Amino acid sequence: MAKIKSWEVSDSFWERVEPLIPKPQRDPNLTYKRKPGGGRKPMLPRRIFEAIVYVLRTGCQWKALPKEIYGSPSAIHAHFMRWMEAGFFLALWRAGLAEYDEMEGIAWSWQSIDGAMVKAPLAQEAVGRNPTDRGKKRGTKRHLLVDGRGVPLSLVVTGANRHDVTQLELVLVEIVIERPKDIEQHLCADKAYDGNPAKQIIVSHEYIPHVKARGEEIQEKSNNPAWKARRWVVEVSHSWFNRFRKILVRYEKRADTYTALLHMAAAIIAFRKVGIIYG
Repeated sequence: MAKIKSWEVSDSFWERVEPLIPKPQRDPNLTYKRKPGGGRKPMLPRRIFEAIVYVLRTGCQWKALPKEIYGSPSAIHAHFMRWMEAGFFLALWRAGLAEYDEMEGIAWSWQSIDGAMVKAPLAQEAVGRNPTDRGKKRGTKRHLLVDGRGVPLSLVVTGANRHDVTQLELVLVEIVIERPKDIEQHLCADKAYDGNPAKQIIVSHEYIPHVKARGEEIQEKSNNPAWKARRWVVEVSHSWFNRFRKILVRYEKRADTYTALLHMAAAIIAFRKVGIIYG
């Protein structure tokens, strides 16, 4: 069996997606008049979803969608906006985590947190000057919490000028599924999260903090080959997000549309962990 392309939607993936697709809602204050058989046939939900995945994976502009394959690009984008407002992409991420938890078990014991910069030349919300580039370029920061295998559990979007530690509390609050209370949980972070205020936040959320610089992990690994570095897992997860070309550079003007694309990428990462998408 040939391996499907990264932007193609397998039957097994669609089986998980289809029940979550928002149903069209009619305005109760309007009277609809339509002759039997009149008007265009509605777009198939699977074709709409496949088009959104294509945009996310390839990074093409919405208006550059192949019309001969997916139909009207403007209609696809309109459906994307409607689904976003209905909370579909967040629901898909939660569904992916639920299946991952059932099949593999979320690796709650060792979690990692970190932020990553993304260029955002057209953004008008959740954007700021990038401090790593002498404040010259506009950018966005993706704050991410992952489990021990790098699967995303929480995600917050801010301007690039927001320090990681300022979003620590929010990231821990925004975990999209319920944390278990009967498992000892460790939180690994780099020196950006150092200091008593950050430690108090971590402990208040019932984590055991492990804040280490990259050099410290390398040294510990050198001294003890059996020692397992864990903080780097979040960096691996950020690299997975960067494989989705639509979010590698943020061209979305609005914060909510960019966040919806991130939620969809997080869902695909979760489903892929249990072989739902690519087998």
